[in-house]
Amino acid sequence: MNAEKLLLKKYTNRRLYDTEKSIYVTLDYVTNVIRQGRQITVVDAKTGDDVTAAILTQIVLEEARKKNYLLPNPLLYLIIQYGETVLSEFFEKYLEHTIKNYLLFRDLADDQYKKWLDLSTNHSPANSQTLNSLLPLKSLFDVFSGNLDNSKTKGNKEQ
Repeated sequence: MNAEKLLLKKYTNRRLYDTEKSIYVTLDYVTNVIRQGRQITVVDAKTGDDVTAAILTQIVLEEARKKNYLLPNPLLYLIIQYGETVLSEFFEKYLEHTIKNYLLFRDLADDQYKKWLDLSTNHSPANSQTLNSLLPLKSLFDVFSGNLDNSKTKGNKEQ
């Protein structure tokens, strides 16, 4: 994957031109490029103005249209009502960091959970001791492994 930003030109007929491959591209093409981890810069072919934000917003709106829902209506009202003042600062400073931290935490939690599942399938004495030390967290793991109903049943039998 090329770490450099992909330069796209936007023409007045609303067509996007990939300057690397010398081809006209669609919004779906640009969406796939971004999903592969590549960043883009879009400039107006006539004026040279950076129109990246407008294209990214258009992609978000197209995705919302396809799924018929992206953001809740109250949030959309706030975005329209406060526009550039309050929300632009929030989006720039906090929302991006919140989403990045969420994705990082989710990946770390997934990795840790996989390690614990691997421990439960390997029955060495060291792993048994490690698993016993994790028993206080069993109810939390049951939620993720689908064993919540079993633990409720066991708890009812013991009473």
